[in-house]
Amino acid sequence: MTRQPIRLYTDGACSGNPGPGGFAAILQCGSLEKVISAGYASTTNNRMELLAVITGLEAIRWDRAEVTVWSDSSYVVDAVEKGWVFSWEKKGFAKKANADLWTRFLAVYRRHQVRFVWIRGHNGHPENERCDRLAVAASQGSDLLVDSGYASAGTGLLSVVGPEEA
Repeated sequence: MTRQPIRLYTDGACSGNPGPGGFAAILQCGSLEKVISAGYASTTNNRMELLAVITGLEAIRWDRAEVTVWSDSSYVVDAVEKGWVFSWEKKGFAKKANADLWTRFLAVYRRHQVRFVWIRGHNGHPENERCDRLAVAASQGSDLLVDSGYASAGTGLLSVVGPEEA
């Protein structure tokens, strides 16, 4: 069975950085679409940008999916496309921020065939603009989640409570 490629559009937002944050992911496969977003009480923009990609990839129900990720995050796109994250992994993520999320990212990234496309944020790209609105709205919600990976950074007890666990 040949599966259609998936387009994954992502964005993260944070007010204050650190501060309340949110992310959004839009997955499109043929005529189907799935939208995921969540907000966190205290986090960073980079964590939300990365969590958007992770959550989108984790939502794919089969392995070896062909996925193109569209992101305005140089932090995420460059880390993968320039191979930095693989070097960080070899060094055990020593002194690297967001090691909990990068570890989670690598696990799901390796399940699929993923390529990244960097797009300029706030430049009129319809799906990026939509993700931005969803991420900002999530960050302003009343039931914000706890980003325990951010809250406990440096303790070795790193994880993010996702929307499915709230």
